[in-house]
Amino acid sequence: MVFTTFVNFIRTRGPDEFWRKRKIFKLSAHFLGRRRNCYSLAIRNVHRALQYATKGRRLKKRDMSDLWSARVAAGCEQHGISFYTFMESLQRSNILLNKKVLSELATWEPRTFEAIARIAREKAEIEGLPDVKNQHVPSGVITRGMIK
Repeated sequence: MVFTTFVNFIRTRGPDEFWRKRKIFKLSAHFLGRRRNCYSLAIRNVHRALQYATKGRRLKKRDMSDLWSARVAAGCEQHGISFYTFMESLQRSNILLNKKVLSELATWEPRTFEAIARIAREKAEIEGLPDVKNQHVPSGVITRGMIK
């Protein structure tokens, strides 16, 4: 593009502005109202949404870890052993399963989890670890592991 004066050269914004705005409008396409059409509003809201997305990725990892721990703890309680004793005795038995796999087993494979819990209980009793209770089934509760 040829400019007759330097002032006209400075005032032109060219294709760069179009593509920069287009990138923001693509990110704001799912917003409602003026937040998707008005650039000054869209850019503010897109920046805020990207910040929340960054935080959300960390929070998702933490939430999933808490969920896995809760599921494994519930399975351990069902079989009469505390969560920390269970994990420690698995480590000492060289059963190297992480919380995610253990939670999947506790949820979808209760008999397999029961076998692992039995191994952990025996190891805990041999090693003298605390919080190993006599196995008792709460009255009035039916779990998937009891159905035969």
